[in-house]
Amino acid sequence: MIQLPPNLHPLFVHFSVALLLVATLFHLLAWVDGTRRSQWLTVARWDLWLGAAATVGTALTGLYAFNTVVHDAPSHAAMTDHRNWAVATLVLFFLLTAWSLMRARAGRTASAPFVGALVVASLVLGSTAWRGGELVYRYGLGVRSLPAAEPDDRPHAHSGPGNGAGVPPHGGAAGDGHTHQH
Repeated sequence: MIQLPPNLHPLFVHFSVALLLVATLFHLLAWVDGTRRSQWLTVARWDLWLGAAATVGTALTGLYAFNTVVHDAPSHAAMTDHRNWAVATLVLFFLLTAWSLMRARAGRTASAPFVGALVVASLVLGSTAWRGGELVYRYGLGVRSLPAAEPDDRPHAHSGPGNGAGVPPHGGAAGDGHTHQH
């Protein structure tokens, strides 16, 4: 049976980040590539609009996580910083989405000020995402803890492609079923 995580924010946030960053990339391409401008602009606009829609779910689940994830004082300060950056990011992209809808309705293409604003908003988005990653990887928020590791002197085998990066651990061939001691 599939078990949903208690914090749904990670399920939404990746869609928002990906769609909004790709929207910025495609708006840049629409601005510089005159031969395919209309195709780039169509995809760019839909990515922006869908990214803004996904951001509603991202914001709501982020707010829920902010109020329910168990944390200490240092991680609370980091959560508050991430939340503040997220609010700024949300406001920027919602304003840009409204601007985009007005431009589309008027039949206008990507302008330098609009594309520049998207680039700035994407940098703010990157900073927000970095801070969110810090909450997980530096502070361990929103993740279940692993069982306590106990010393195990018995050899055990690992199967698969080494350490996941194609580089075998301890000098063996990748996927060779090597054994080692922990």
